[in-house]
Amino acid sequence: MRYWLIGFSIAATILSGEGGLAQTDPSVKPPVSEQAIADYQRKLKDYEDARASFEAVAALYWNDVELRRKVRAAKRRELQAITLTDYVLEQPPQYTGPSRPIDPSSPETPPPEREPVPVVADFLRSAKEAYDFTPERPDQEIDFKRAYVLAAKAAGLAQDQVVRIYSFEAGGNGTYDVQAGIDPTKPETRALSTALGYNQLLAANTIGLLAAHGDRLIKAMQGKANAADGERKKRLAGKIDILKRMVTVTRTVPQSWGEHVKLARTPQGLGVQALNLDIDIGPLLQIHKLADSVRFARAKGITRPLTAAELEMMNLTGDGNGFDMIAMPQEMRPQVPTSNFFQRRGYERNLIAVRNNTVETLLAATNAVMDRESALPGAREMASLF
Repeated sequence: MRYWLIGFSIAATILSGEGGLAQTDPSVKPPVSEQAIADYQRKLKDYEDARASFEAVAALYWNDVELRRKVRAAKRRELQAITLTDYVLEQPPQYTGPSRPIDPSSPETPPPEREPVPVVADFLRSAKEAYDFTPERPDQEIDFKRAYVLAAKAAGLAQDQVVRIYSFEAGGNGTYDVQAGIDPTKPETRALSTALGYNQLLAANTIGLLAAHGDRLIKAMQGKANAADGERKKRLAGKIDILKRMVTVTRTVPQSWGEHVKLARTPQGLGVQALNLDIDIGPLLQIHKLADSVRFARAKGITRPLTAAELEMMNLTGDGNGFDMIAMPQEMRPQVPTSNFFQRRGYERNLIAVRNNTVETLLAATNAVMDRESALPGAREMASLF
């Protein structure tokens, strides 16, 4: 009995953290030697010096990219020929110096959790709360595809353009509610962005489209309502009222990408993204994005049909930068780095453009993905509807 009591007493001391066997806080590091601190400070200075040198070189490079972009724009306005000297022909500098050292005296803390990306359930909830809107979703996937193809044909887009861009953006088998990063067959996958639908519009894209072209979309919906009757006509009239309210909200902020991103973080902005799920409005929105790029290129002087890969460049980088890229003569494409058509941050985050770092290789890589994914059942089904 005496030994049992002694053992119990020792166990209680350990569990309570009292006495000589007190528990240690794992977040508190033991004392660090002066030598370890000196080594850290030396490594930190080496890192900071290397990083400062790199940033100075990188700033010169990206300033040159921006300057030459402005020169090309001015030349196009004056109908002057663009030559290779109007592009930066070197690839962006890459940091190759030491990594930032770890401070041995700082407590180990877990990395901050990444803010979760809103998903379809968030779009639907926000749409209901902010606008009392619930999108009309299709009974079958092919119903949405049929509406998408009708909108594409009405906008003058070709089968090749629509199907191959769907294949690139939505993976050739993507559903109307597919979101970037989420694979329905893999529960562990997480959303990478708010990009949604066959053409993967970001919430900020949707807001920008409504702000700039909401009147056209309302007119297109009114045309649908005029051709309908009964319950269908009533439903469309309700959607038009909600669409008008959403357009008004998107115009309460300046017409800039940064402001649209901010609005997209609010319930009102997230609710707008739910429009892409509606079988009447979603196809109009996503096709309008592509058709607007075609109109932009035509207004700038490209009268030939754009290939799907060229149209995707405008879809990917924005109309201005995309046009700057595809307007380049074919013989220049192997020599011009893709960095000429991005802002620095956008380029560094775009792994496709970094890995395929000339215009020719980027277009070739895009076409290769389109070739592969357009052979999948979802893409073949969409093609059959043309």
